[in-house]
Amino acid sequence: MILTKTRKKRLEAGHPWIFKNEVERFDGEPEPGGIVAVTDHRGKFLASAYANPASQMIGRVVSRGQLERMDKAFFLERFRTCLEVRERFVDDPRYCRIAYGEADFLPGLTVDRFGDTLVVQIVTLGMDRVREPIVEALVELFAPRTIYERSDVGIRALEGLEERTGTLYGEAPSGPIVIRENGLEIEVDVVNGQKTGYFFDQRENRAAIRPLMTGWGRRSGIAVRELTEADGTTRSAPVNANGKEVTFPYWDGATVLECFSHTGSFTLHACKYGAKKVTCLDISEHAIETARRNVERNAFSERVEFVVANAFDYLREQAKGLEERAARAKAGEAGTKVDTSKPIAAGAGRSWDVVILDPPAFAKNRGAVEGACRGYKDINLHGMKLVNEGGYLVTASCSYHVRPDVFLETIRAAADDAGKTLRLVEFRGAGKDHPQLLGVDEGNYLKFAIFEVRSR
Repeated sequence: MILTKTRKKRLEAGHPWIFKNEVERFDGEPEPGGIVAVTDHRGKFLASAYANPASQMIGRVVSRGQLERMDKAFFLERFRTCLEVRERFVDDPRYCRIAYGEADFLPGLTVDRFGDTLVVQIVTLGMDRVREPIVEALVELFAPRTIYERSDVGIRALEGLEERTGTLYGEAPSGPIVIRENGLEIEVDVVNGQKTGYFFDQRENRAAIRPLMTGWGRRSGIAVRELTEADGTTRSAPVNANGKEVTFPYWDGATVLECFSHTGSFTLHACKYGAKKVTCLDISEHAIETARRNVERNAFSERVEFVVANAFDYLREQAKGLEERAARAKAGEAGTKVDTSKPIAAGAGRSWDVVILDPPAFAKNRGAVEGACRGYKDINLHGMKLVNEGGYLVTASCSYHVRPDVFLETIRAAADDAGKTLRLVEFRGAGKDHPQLLGVDEGNYLKFAIFEVRSR
């Protein structure tokens, strides 16, 4: 593969992708999906890549050295390196993303590890044709019970491939798998769940909400005081404004709303870290049933309520209810007639100490960015309206095409319209099992922010 003279030197800067318009010609007829040597226009060797002449992304680099084939030995070496990184940085590498495509020098291949079950996703022709050595290497290194393929993604069509799912090795999954994350047990459906079954990329971000979950009791007038027993001994206990002891163990916890909950992972972490009450919402009844089982599995049922609803509609309805209640209160204080002709919807007008928004990707391509930003603005505008004064908005976007600066500007615009002042407490990306190659912006897809919310 001989590259053009006029192209940008992205390859030399470390980028692993080669587009068709960067290629001057091939020296011979390349085998679709086969390994080729990549040179500049002067014949200087640059890398080894697999080629797909039928794709606009005609080459993907798999080595900066000479490579003849991707065989079992090649994948063993790559997977060992992947595992070493996860064992260094992930608390429990039995449950994590083992291989993350280009960032692990395995373009087109993703491997997630759910204990003794591995889930593989292959999106390119170059990886699709070496499925057998991939499986052989995984079996030798990890000795799994099951390897299941979830290559049911539309991007395969760009490579001339059909979508595929099914068991590649061992026993077919007979039901949900239970994984552990941050001390919690979480049920994962690798066959029917979204993507590969679970979103490992938010692991550290889910743990980041811990400081938000306690410290709210004083807002209800609850404080820890010394109580004197009948025998004269004293003990510390929470007491409310009326001087009565509070026996509810989570009296200091936050009220939390999680939208787009999927399997309820943020709900579970909120409960683990001391939340008083959590509302767990998703549009999918199947997702909510999974979330319910996860909550029960971790003994949090008494603190969680479940809602099956469209998050956009729910947030808007709650915000509208709050505004109507505020308008009636203001009219009552002014001694004017309260307009009750507009009924407040049942259950509307609620607010929470912490609102968590973790939606799916709204922008699948560049052309969808404008519409995606409208969606992000909508949910964040209404979401922050539902945050109690001085509470927190936790919000995320996994749309690569919505860049971090655009995402933050969208949140700022929402705050302007909502009349809120936001203070950014934390801004994060994907977890450590989702490394990013410097200079390859395509890997920087996840934005996760925690804002303190106050009225202007």
